[in-house]
This record gives sequence, structure tokens and C-alpha cells, in this order.
Amino acid sequence: MTLNIIAIIILLAWGGYILYWYLAGRNAAKYVKQEEYVGLMHTSQIIDLREKDEYRRSHIMGARNIPFSIFKQSYNGIRKDKSVLLYDTTTSMSTRAAITLKKAGYQDIVILKGGFTGWTGKKANKNG
Repeated sequence: MTLNIIAIIILLAWGGYILYWYLAGRNAAKYVKQEEYVGLMHTSQIIDLREKDEYRRSHIMGARNIPFSIFKQSYNGIRKDKSVLLYDTTTSMSTRAAITLKKAGYQDIVILKGGFTGWTGKKANKNG
């Protein structure tokens, strides 16, 4: 009986944690599909949050790499007067980065739904 109560409390806490990040992410950024993301790319800053080795292997054409591991120390180089397009492997790091940017006063933040995993557009590869 006690184990069941503990399990329920853990599940509720986990659910609350997931709900918090979901709502915070939705408040900080707009999540868009690839087609809309592509339409925004020419007038925006594209930030790849994956680590350098992943970025070097392949990334979205025109993206700048700011690894999430150093993002909080490096995001000041991102302009506030232009849209910021974020992506990572999925969307978890992008959501956290968007929340950081929103708190710092950035207004137009967009996250690629599905992340780089689902990207079928132009890519820059290590081999060219």
C-alpha cells in the first residue's frame, strides 16, 4: 500500500515536471513545422544547439552552432532585433534555450518541431 502511494506521488511529480516544461516552452517560443521554418530562414538567425561534433557531421544550411552545453555563456552574441530559429536533435534543448532567451528579453523565438531528426531540407555535411 505504501509503495503504491509513493509510486503515485512520483508519477504525479513527473507529470507536473513535464507539464511545466511544456507550458514554459509554449510561452517562450512558437513551434513550427519544417515548411514554415524554411520560410523564416532567410530573415532569421538559425541556431543549432547540438554539440560541435554533431554539427560538423551535418547541420541545416546557414545554421550557426552554439552548443547547449555553453549556451548560457554564449547567447549574448545572438541579435535581439532578428527572429531566432532554434533546433536540436529533438526539441528538449531548444525549449530550454528558448526559455533562457525569453527571460533575457528576446521576443521572436521559433523552434523546429521534430528537431533535426525530422529535417528533410538542405543540409551541410562534413563531406560537402
